[in-house]
Amino acid sequence: MTIPPAVTAARALVADLVSRGVADIVLAPGSRSAPLAYAVAEAADAGRVTLHVRIDERAAGFLALGLSKGAEGAPVAVVTTSGTAVANLHPAVLEASHTGLPLILLTADRPHELRGTGASQTTDQVGIFGSAVRFAVDVPAPSGAQDAAGEPGVASAEELRDLRSVTGRAVSAALGFRSGHPGPVHLNLAFRDPLTPSAALPGLPADTALEGYPKPDPPLVVPAMLQHVASPALPGDPARTVVVAGDGAGTDARQLAEVQGWPLFAEPSSGATGGPNSIAGYRALLGSEDLAGSIEQVVVLGRPTLSRPVQRLLGRPSVTVSVVAPGAGPWPDAARNAAVVLPGVAPAWFETSTPPPSAFLERWRAAGAHASTVLDDVTCDEAVLGGPTALSVARAVAAVLGPDDLLVVGSSNPVRDLELVLGLDGPGPAVLANRGLAGIDGTVSTAVGVALAAARRGLRTRALLGDLTFLHDVGGLLRGPDETPVDLEIVVVNDDGGSIFATLEHGALAATSNAANATFERVFGTPHGSNLAQLCAGYGVDHQLVKDVPTLRHALQAPSHGIQVIEVRVPRADRQTESTELARRIVAAVQE
Repeated sequence: MTIPPAVTAARALVADLVSRGVADIVLAPGSRSAPLAYAVAEAADAGRVTLHVRIDERAAGFLALGLSKGAEGAPVAVVTTSGTAVANLHPAVLEASHTGLPLILLTADRPHELRGTGASQTTDQVGIFGSAVRFAVDVPAPSGAQDAAGEPGVASAEELRDLRSVTGRAVSAALGFRSGHPGPVHLNLAFRDPLTPSAALPGLPADTALEGYPKPDPPLVVPAMLQHVASPALPGDPARTVVVAGDGAGTDARQLAEVQGWPLFAEPSSGATGGPNSIAGYRALLGSEDLAGSIEQVVVLGRPTLSRPVQRLLGRPSVTVSVVAPGAGPWPDAARNAAVVLPGVAPAWFETSTPPPSAFLERWRAAGAHASTVLDDVTCDEAVLGGPTALSVARAVAAVLGPDDLLVVGSSNPVRDLELVLGLDGPGPAVLANRGLAGIDGTVSTAVGVALAAARRGLRTRALLGDLTFLHDVGGLLRGPDETPVDLEIVVVNDDGGSIFATLEHGALAATSNAANATFERVFGTPHGSNLAQLCAGYGVDHQLVKDVPTLRHALQAPSHGIQVIEVRVPRADRQTESTELARRIVAAVQE
């Protein structure tokens, strides 16, 4: 049986990706990508890879991102057809680039002779992702030698060798082997007709390379990221130092703070929350000039993105900022005030015996305790509050989740609410978020991907999202009946619009007149009035509307199967007034 060159090359490419450690492939259907679809389905049937099919390329990209995130940075491939399908991957590519997640983008394309001819679904896909990818190559269509009848034969050994070489470099670049900077890579794959096998393909062996192909290299082993490297001592006097742990900082940030006796300002998705030095409500506490002015030095790990007070702290001329930034990527220094950028945490920083608490640390701990008291008061009494608020919902979600749970949190208000309440009722769950660009794009799909990957590790996944974040990616709920089952609870805090903008300067302007408020509501508040129950019903997803926090806790503690949406409606009110009043109360409590 003659196998067309496109199908031969696609089979070789998929086999090689699998041999290099790719365990999940997300496919959005299309015609030009048919050779890849057949090859991936064949590999999935042989048990060599897990296939996930989604009809929306944007959702497929974020599903792959979630799978990689949930599998702690494993490479995941995404397959699309040509044309606009490729462009729909761009939001997920940008997020993966800034987060450092290894996505392998396999985009089908017309052969070179059809480009620029007006052929259907053909555009310039070469370099479409620009600087967002670590590696990109335009792979020419395999031609194969003609047989006696003049028909194209199988792809040549040279073509397959070249293809495997490209695949190896792509996986290496995605994992950051040479650069120390993982991220997405792009293989733009041209295919000529015929795109389908002429008959059923022979079965794919489960434990060997494809018959007749050079055996692939052994699977690449992902080395542990370098955590302890030689670094200079911290500049200046470290006595009045704080550790800022941004997204992805990891446990080094918490360990460093505790060994050195420094206060810790940890974002929810830092992986460093909790512990005796973690300061509750630090965002509000930085509004006290007396406290903020006592800081002389900051050590930054991860990528801090949540807090304007933290950014103002990092920009103070009187504060010495040291940034720990492994890899070759850009280091976080939005204030452009970093005095030192280090490739890792120096071993000597961990060798110091834990000192007795300094007066500086004790002062920040006491301030954090006062902030916890205020936060407890404003989130625990629904009789006074008149029902659930966004803060009380975030607290309830954090409190009910344990060490075997993962929480995916949406951008805008939910992640900031979680930051304030995390740790009030215990250590809280491990938190993941799309903080590379901090957008609301694809969050439902990301959560589904995380849940699929986390289930293999025995972990249960929930998500805490705002209503606009949920609606923006409601298509992520769509899954075919043949797809891998997934268990995921999505808590949607519904305040009917984009109330995050009320906490910014736009909210202050809206309060100046009725006309300004009307403009604010139209272009920032964006009330929608959507019926989430009916939307969920259309997607075949369970929906539950809960009206108080005890019911929410009960719903989260109950066993669940499949995707479930738990909606909690909270008052829109004036988030700016609430935010300002909360910060005022926290600062006042410290100053009493």
